[in-house]
Amino acid sequence: MHLALSSFLNRLVSNSGRQIARRSLNVAARPSDLVGKTPLLDLTPYMKKKGVTNNSKLYGKMESLGPCSSVKDRLGRSMIDDAEEKGLITPGKTTLVEPTSGNTGIALAFIARERGYGCILTMPETMSIERRMMLLSLGCEVVLTPKEKAVSGAIAKAQEIKDQMGDDAIILQQFQNPANPKVHRETTGPEIWNDTDGELDLFFSGVGTGGTVTGVSQYIKGCPEFDLPALKPGLQTIAVEPEEQMLLTEAKGGEKRGEQGPHKIQGMGAGIIPGTIDLDYIDEIVAVHSDAAMETCTELWLEGIPVGISSGAIVNAAVEVCKRPENAGKLGVCIIPSFGERYFTHPMFEPMKAKAEGLQKQPLPEPFDNTEFGFATARG
Repeated sequence: MHLALSSFLNRLVSNSGRQIARRSLNVAARPSDLVGKTPLLDLTPYMKKKGVTNNSKLYGKMESLGPCSSVKDRLGRSMIDDAEEKGLITPGKTTLVEPTSGNTGIALAFIARERGYGCILTMPETMSIERRMMLLSLGCEVVLTPKEKAVSGAIAKAQEIKDQMGDDAIILQQFQNPANPKVHRETTGPEIWNDTDGELDLFFSGVGTGGTVTGVSQYIKGCPEFDLPALKPGLQTIAVEPEEQMLLTEAKGGEKRGEQGPHKIQGMGAGIIPGTIDLDYIDEIVAVHSDAAMETCTELWLEGIPVGISSGAIVNAAVEVCKRPENAGKLGVCIIPSFGERYFTHPMFEPMKAKAEGLQKQPLPEPFDNTEFGFATARG
């Protein structure tokens, strides 16, 4: 008997004389099992509205749909899984200490809660209230550091806390941990390759730790160090960074432009060159100003796609690159790192916040009868 048919027949069960197929239930055992396998969303209609008419296509990898709404869910699980496999952490004893711009901390927080670890997170004071509230709600201790020192200040503070706690604490070091690009070689890269049938030509990613842009590119372009064959060596990898902090551009031999310093694109432009990034896999770096990132983010919301500021920066860069004549007819995939509701106290939402707070209640029509709306009494 054919194997597939035999398998189907073996799943048949009797129910009151009828033969029905037993359903395969899709139930996750724990929250971290929901990480990964995010869908692609066709952003080509948005590109066309932006004047791109060369038949290029753009898909968004919707990492914003993870269990805690960001691409960092993968990183948090990968680093904790790796530390557990190596026997470096013990539930009920170990406290995870990590410098983070927010989303990595949220990922570590929900998995720490799931598995019984303490969690202390250090982050620049510029991180949104929503992120802080999420972390506190997940039982974490949050330590803020001066915005002028960016992520480097948060790293220094995390090390100080670790030194004070000794062996009861560990810094998983997202900016140095090999488990960072590893998870994108093993999950994100294969997902993108499979979901596009290997047809992608351009890959766009923002750079925070550099794990996503490195791991995905290693999987698709090939990486002898990890015995990965070259699936598409001609893939063009485009990294995106804030125009106000062009460290990657400088590291690749380019020139900075404009005033350099703090920016408003949370989740990228950490102020350091991470140890988890391999610049050799990056073909081009596009710098996007915070104002342009916020404008694109607003436009995506009005397309029904609520995303964070870094998504605005990445899509902005992707549209500009896709519209080039040499990219006519090509397919690009861009990372959509996080969900937008997490950023409502970001400056870009200040006009909307003011509008929401200024709304006034409107009078109801008279006479008003509650029973017309299913209530038991006429008046309330």
